[in-house]
Amino acid sequence: QVQLVESGGGLVQAGGSLRLSCAASRSIFNVNAMGWYRQAPGKQRELVATITSGGITNYADSVKGRFTISRGNAKNTVYLQMNSLKPEDTAVYYCNAEGSYSRPYIYWGQGTQVTVSS
Repeated sequence: QVQLVESGGGLVQAGGSLRLSCAASRSIFNVNAMGWYRQAPGKQRELVATITSGGITNYADSVKGRFTISRGNAKNTVYLQMNSLKPEDTAVYYCNAEGSYSRPYIYWGQGTQVTVSS
């Protein structure tokens, strides 16, 4: 089974930055897109940013201009550079990969906690 592993979360002050990383436990074939989602306590999981295999990005309005999603040089890696962090960014951030290899698939990471203090 493929597992996505996130890292880079932590506690930062408002206005600070964090860089989240995500890597697959093994190679993933025919990835269409990877992305980041987040879930704050008592809230529904929401999309933060996605990037397609062609490099097309999409961002939630709440993070536009502050967050940047990118793919790494290593296979099946994705990053989320988070700048100008706000307390409302506090959440568990989850990495996602979707595609199709013989059959469609969607993989999720275990999540990494991001806490932004005011």
